[in-house]
Amino acid sequence: MDTSVPAGASAAVLQPSEPIPASAISVQGPNFEQNLSLQEFLKSYERIGFQANSLGKAIDIVNRMRKWRLSDEPISPDESEDFISPDVRAQTRCNIFLGYTSNLISSGLREIILYLVKHKHVAAIVTTAGGIEEDFIKCLGKTYLADFNMDGADLRRRGMNRIGNLIVPNDNYCKFEDWLIPILDTMLAEQKTTGEVWSPSSFIRRLGKEIDNEESVYYWAYKNDIPVFCPALTDGSLGDMIYFHSFRSPGLVVDIVQDIRALNELSRKSRKAGMIILGGGVCKHQIANAMLIRNGADFSVYINTGQEFDGSDSGARPDEAVSWGKIRAGAEAVKVYADATLVFPLLVAATFAQESQAQ
Repeated sequence: MDTSVPAGASAAVLQPSEPIPASAISVQGPNFEQNLSLQEFLKSYERIGFQANSLGKAIDIVNRMRKWRLSDEPISPDESEDFISPDVRAQTRCNIFLGYTSNLISSGLREIILYLVKHKHVAAIVTTAGGIEEDFIKCLGKTYLADFNMDGADLRRRGMNRIGNLIVPNDNYCKFEDWLIPILDTMLAEQKTTGEVWSPSSFIRRLGKEIDNEESVYYWAYKNDIPVFCPALTDGSLGDMIYFHSFRSPGLVVDIVQDIRALNELSRKSRKAGMIILGGGVCKHQIANAMLIRNGADFSVYINTGQEFDGSDSGARPDEAVSWGKIRAGAEAVKVYADATLVFPLLVAATFAQESQAQ
């Protein structure tokens, strides 16, 4: 009986490895035998692998966005006179464009987004209609935790609206109408008096002023002069209210051309530009397309659960945006395949929140 190992099988299983480069990083998880701080714990994500590794990279990219100053760069021969002064260069920062879908304002991420806006960590926001109205509605009534498996017909009978595993009583939308319609009346009267029409961003700015509530994201956007762009302003309860108002008091005009110019110009004039985009759809592509005007973003972080097999922009990876010129070739970019409610709080804790903790 031949007891020797077959040579072919042995060669297949025991094939020798090439030498490992000295720069290679080994996989290693957090050591809970040590008394890890939150920052040490989050730093460990860089070596865990899989999506934890992507989150670790996202943290690093966002910190690079935060820390960049024009003074980090040498003065080019064709530099504008406006940017020669050392003080100006030290104060010129990366403009961060934040995008998110409406469900995230419905969730507890609203308070995290509010923190970023209140402390001027972002230069501009792009979201959807629900991302606007749900913020104001929360100032008028609570959103509640529920369950994904609740019966839709029963909820409809009871006047309850489900957003995933959250519930919004329909009374909240009635309160929203009572609050919004008089404001629309005033805005229409001002338009007729001045001849100027509203844009989605000026519309949102006005609502942020009118809500006068520090629990509102858009109150702080108004206070800090941070533009909020919403190309799909009518795709939600806001659209319903504008629809109803158009019968009672026709004539209100909202001009989207003003906003596409404002957003694209903000992108074009940014010395460095970074994207942080939670979710997909309009908010993701509107920011990425604005980056095309400047030949691509310098830093990009996507967080979503979309896949690319269907060719959707929502699921597209950063490299697809490179092909369009929406992310610069060689720029720092990552996509984290995850629910934003899981990882965005960790990302902010490891980046923007550090400034508050240091004070």
